[in-house]
Amino acid sequence: MVSDSPVYNVKISSVGPGRATVGEVVQHYGGLDLAMKLHYLRGVYFLGKAAAEGMTTTHIKESMFLLCNDYYMTCGRFRRSVGSGRPYMKCNDCGARFLEAQCDLTLEEWLDGYFSGKAEWNVGQLVYHLPVGPELFFSPPVYLQVTKFKCGGMSLGMSWAHILGDIYTATDFINNWGSYLAGHKSNGPFHQQAQPILNRPLLPTSPNGQTPEPLSLKRVDPVGDHWVTANNFKMETFSFRLTATQAAQITARQTHNKSKKPSLFESITAAIWKSIAKIREGINEPKRVTIIRKTNSSQDPMTGNNRIAIGSVSTDFSVAGSDSGDLAEWLSDRIGELVDEKDMIDEAVERDDGASDYVVYGANLTFVDLAGADLYGLESNGQGPEFVCYEVQGVGDEGAVVVVPWPKSSDGEGNEGRVVTAILPEEEVEKLKLELRKIGVLEED
Repeated sequence: MVSDSPVYNVKISSVGPGRATVGEVVQHYGGLDLAMKLHYLRGVYFLGKAAAEGMTTTHIKESMFLLCNDYYMTCGRFRRSVGSGRPYMKCNDCGARFLEAQCDLTLEEWLDGYFSGKAEWNVGQLVYHLPVGPELFFSPPVYLQVTKFKCGGMSLGMSWAHILGDIYTATDFINNWGSYLAGHKSNGPFHQQAQPILNRPLLPTSPNGQTPEPLSLKRVDPVGDHWVTANNFKMETFSFRLTATQAAQITARQTHNKSKKPSLFESITAAIWKSIAKIREGINEPKRVTIIRKTNSSQDPMTGNNRIAIGSVSTDFSVAGSDSGDLAEWLSDRIGELVDEKDMIDEAVERDDGASDYVVYGANLTFVDLAGADLYGLESNGQGPEFVCYEVQGVGDEGAVVVVPWPKSSDGEGNEGRVVTAILPEEEVEKLKLELRKIGVLEED
């Protein structure tokens, strides 16, 4: 924590399964999972006073022990296979790191500071994060932090290694914790059973024996056992909120006299894509973007990255010089026909048995739609979170934009607000803010 942070009295411990994981249990990862190993999800759930009432450290930890009985794979440590060096998880119950902290602000004061861009009030103060490595056998894949505010509210922060699973897996983990917290579920230490070895899925077979190269994947220089993206620029994160009214206005401006009405995500993507294109106008203008969103899948929700669709769209025209409404309409058509590249990514990584390192977020300018995630499914004392935010760590140089639902901001007509988080090269952040103010997406300070 930085010295001028309002967060203080930080204590570090661990939580793990309340019962021993029986046998030699390992988790093998598929090519898609390994493609995500340099990426991390960071989320913070803000709970009001009523929701946080009775949340003692003992109660929180006891419920976490029960949760980790089910999610024992989050409490293991990474190893490498002899010979190939392919990473896998040894489910040895070493635990997730658990932090307790206090904050001398109210929850409302913190959120006001967060949205006004105060550097010392960033998400990093409420969710501890370290990347995996350089000593794999010491590095937990999950960090949890409970911070109590002076108003009686609290936040739960989580850093989640993306190799474990996608945003839907991560939110299921948190939402299931709420069930144990409330006493609705129990799986105590006397129900031990042998655990199976978890095998990576078989690759799909292409009709012609070869899969096209995925446009959404970029190979990077080897990182060894320190799973950190090596950027050419210092990356910076900033967030801003759109009320339901503002969100509706953005869509209305871009659909005026248009035959098709793009979604709110498509309208926001078009506005920000064009703004970034103007900043990078010329040879660096991004004419290809990656879209990550929810897909239907019957895969096990406790593991894996199978519930996201990953695809890219490319233009043959200048994005910076386009009409944002036309761009949103064009984008809507392309997203509707988007080819999910998960299988292509899986096969590309498998060609050298997972030995190479890659980035997905930031391989191209990446837009992430979290509208399908159950972000507000956590319940405590019958209350849901006041606010939930998520961002991505380990983003490549092209940057990423995460669009998060904000149901607390609703206009009663079915419109919800959004919180937008951009992770971009540091020198572009102020320029982007200026462009967004020009088009009315971002309010003046």
